[in-house]
Amino acid sequence: MKYLSLLVLIFVFSCNNNKDTEADQSITTTAAPAAIGYSVLKVYPHDTSSYTQGLELHNNELYEGTGMNNQSHLMKVDLSTGTAKQKIALGKDFGEGITIFNNKIYQLTWQEHKVYVYDLNTFKKEKEFEWPYEGWGLTHNATDLIVSTGSNSLYFVDPATFKIKKVVGVTDNNGPLGNLNELELINGFVFANIYETTYIVKINPETGKVEGKMDFADIFQKTNTTPNPNQDVLNGIAYDSSKNSLYITGKWWPAMFEIRLN
Repeated sequence: MKYLSLLVLIFVFSCNNNKDTEADQSITTTAAPAAIGYSVLKVYPHDTSSYTQGLELHNNELYEGTGMNNQSHLMKVDLSTGTAKQKIALGKDFGEGITIFNNKIYQLTWQEHKVYVYDLNTFKKEKEFEWPYEGWGLTHNATDLIVSTGSNSLYFVDPATFKIKKVVGVTDNNGPLGNLNELELINGFVFANIYETTYIVKINPETGKVEGKMDFADIFQKTNTTPNPNQDVLNGIAYDSSKNSLYITGKWWPAMFEIRLN
């Protein structure tokens, strides 16, 4: 009888353990980000020599930062033609994301651990900061610059010193979401390219939760646009608040797409 009692106890304990595990799983389950659709409003030309790393619209002017060693530039771009109206080279440094804050242009470098600050009008370099991580994407809110480093973290930094004020980890229903690349703040949310994918995600900057996801895998097909056979991945988001539209492109892409989210 003692053996039968022991078997009963083991069975009950096992059942309770399974119930606890199932309960824990149900508590921690996170819903997948909402799928966000889009409509293409217009297609513009884009310079296929531009390895796009940063994109921003400011006072109706389009600014672009490009990468690759000995090929990186900061430019003001004519949207209608895709050509540079104003341009400076970064020399051997590998340029990354850009943003405009208080009439200054900030530009990251990839592995050089440098951040350049330029006068908005003249493109004259005024300052240089050290950054301990890789530089990928850059945007800003009302008080802070927001940096991505290819990890799942968003770094909020002081524009005057480039010192880190806080770090927010980004997660979706599968856990930490890495490869955060080019960034753009839109209506209080951080939109980020996910490097080496066709996705842009919408991130709540307070919680780090991914609340929406866009897939641009078929954007060339939707617009009957011919891709560049040498083009690289989707990268580049600029927001036009006056029209509530976005401009997106990619590295060595032949086109810049103006879209509106559905």
